[in-house]
Amino acid sequence: QVRLVESGGGLVQSGGSLRLSCQATRFTMSSYIMQWYRQAPEKERELVASISSYGTQINYADSVKGRFTISRDDDKGTASLQMNSLKPEDTGVYICKALSYGGNEIWGHGTQVTVSS
Repeated sequence: QVRLVESGGGLVQSGGSLRLSCQATRFTMSSYIMQWYRQAPEKERELVASISSYGTQINYADSVKGRFTISRDDDKGTASLQMNSLKPEDTGVYICKALSYGGNEIWGHGTQVTVSS
């Protein structure tokens, strides 16, 4: 079964760090754009970071620039999101998505991140 599984979420104090990981199963991740979204309570789902195949193009939401770093390891089938200097407004469910250049989407179920003030 094709799927993405996120891990690494948790509860952290403001200013702390977390590293999220997204494991791809039963498909070749290298040809996909990998993205991290954030779903906060009562807010629209937000695209936080995106990395193209082979990592040639990386984009971040303005709200996380300079604090978050997205990366990928196609040999291991993983995409990661290093989150530093976390703020309470970073709280939400972080969801990994694989997007093919043909428009096919594969979504994970998400991992909860809670930042306390």
